[in-house]
Amino acid sequence: MGISTIVDEDGVAEIVVDCPPVNALTVAGWFDLARAVTAAGQDANTRVVVLRSEGKGFNAGVDIKEMQNTAGFDALIGANKGCFAAFAAVYDCAVPVIAAVNGFCVGGGIGLVGNADIIVASDDAYFGLPEVDRGALGAATHLSRLVPQHKMRAMVYTAATATAAELHHYGSVLQVVPRGELRNAAMVVAHSIAAKSPTVMRAAKECLNGIDPWDVKRSYRFEQGFTFELNLSGVADELRDGFAGTEKSAGKPAGQAAGTAAGMTKGGGGR
Repeated sequence: MGISTIVDEDGVAEIVVDCPPVNALTVAGWFDLARAVTAAGQDANTRVVVLRSEGKGFNAGVDIKEMQNTAGFDALIGANKGCFAAFAAVYDCAVPVIAAVNGFCVGGGIGLVGNADIIVASDDAYFGLPEVDRGALGAATHLSRLVPQHKMRAMVYTAATATAAELHHYGSVLQVVPRGELRNAAMVVAHSIAAKSPTVMRAAKECLNGIDPWDVKRSYRFEQGFTFELNLSGVADELRDGFAGTEKSAGKPAGQAAGTAAGMTKGGGGR
């Protein structure tokens, strides 16, 4: 369990996240993922990266339990930095990154797939940002790369989700396949890329990032500032307490209960 990397003879690096119960990552987990993706891209033998998860879903964001059990702002700052590092690692990876998405992809999961080059999804996959229900903001930058602007705004304001079929309709998901065929479908795409000139593929990745209309790192950093403000105001504490069934913020100055997050289970949260 944890985060593992396997590179096959064709140069396909498969990075697998396996963090039960819902692949909600701790602060350390986000940095581990960032290092794994960066290292894969820096390896001259790697031609393409496939990022996927084991278990119920692709990613449920940050680990709310870690947030609730950490005093002050350490967990919040750590999660902000860890998510920023992981999202940036996917975007800046020197080779194309394919995200193979199963089940839920919420919160921080949106940041990962929104920065990926190609997305293949299972037919049970769904995508969303429940941040507003947890007193947080973030990853709208990445969601806006997956759905049209007004759809993105509606999803942020209502915390509604979108299916893999919807994203396929918008063109952001390349393929939708039965869950049991997801890994194979992603690997087929990966090997088709790996068969091409690695020099050209690395140049293509740098070229496409260079003409990207989004400055994903700057805009995501802007969003993170509002999450921190919401924590300072105390509203994030109240919403997290209601979500997690705790009263950690009771009797504390505004913003002094731990963390920030959003997610679809009590084990996970968004970023």
